[in-house]
Amino acid sequence: MAADAVMPRGLRAVVFDLDGTLLDTLADLSTAVNHALRMHGMPERTLGEVRAFVGNGVRRLMERSVPEGIGAEAFEQVFDCFKRYYVAHCEEQTRLYDGVPAMLLELKARGYRMAIVSNKLQAGVTELYHHYFADTVDVAIGESAGMRRKPAPDMVERALAALQVSREEAVYVGDSDVDLATAHAVGLPCVSVLWGFRDEDFLREHGATLFAHHPTDIPSLLQPWHATSH
Repeated sequence: MAADAVMPRGLRAVVFDLDGTLLDTLADLSTAVNHALRMHGMPERTLGEVRAFVGNGVRRLMERSVPEGIGAEAFEQVFDCFKRYYVAHCEEQTRLYDGVPAMLLELKARGYRMAIVSNKLQAGVTELYHHYFADTVDVAIGESAGMRRKPAPDMVERALAALQVSREEAVYVGDSDVDLATAHAVGLPCVSVLWGFRDEDFLREHGATLFAHHPTDIPSLLQPWHATSH
């Protein structure tokens, strides 16, 4: 599908996924998963396995990581161990993807409003936001009580309200099938990035039609539909 068939005119805002889109968080997530498994005498997971498990929030990540048949009480102990460790260590190996800082600065200079929405726990999102994004991104929303995780539209809808823009003025940027489903649930076009946790063939199989090969592609990709005034 051609870009002009899916992208609205008058873009004013960009909503970003976090893990696999702006930040390479895989190493820290994998370390936290394996710490929790190891502390409870469970077999550890490879980096490739953790990569395949991410995308639906940290609870689902741990549900996929623990051995089959674990009881609910034992799972909650492992999950609590993961959460405590990850919040304390979420910045040790995490890094911005090359080109992301320049891309965010360029979008800000062009007048875009920006938000981050993540299935990561809000405490972790807040910590990473203040460390990496407070100077460029306007709002960062993570998992919290009473808000459904992506692909439900709740987080993106809250982000749009905080940015004071309509869905007709926004685009979603992410790296996964969950992001594609989230954008569809809200009614936003989705730019799928190719430097994250899923490859192009996988994304095409899940309906992706618009791609960015490098973070610095995004400003020029969006420019033809950018609003002329703010």
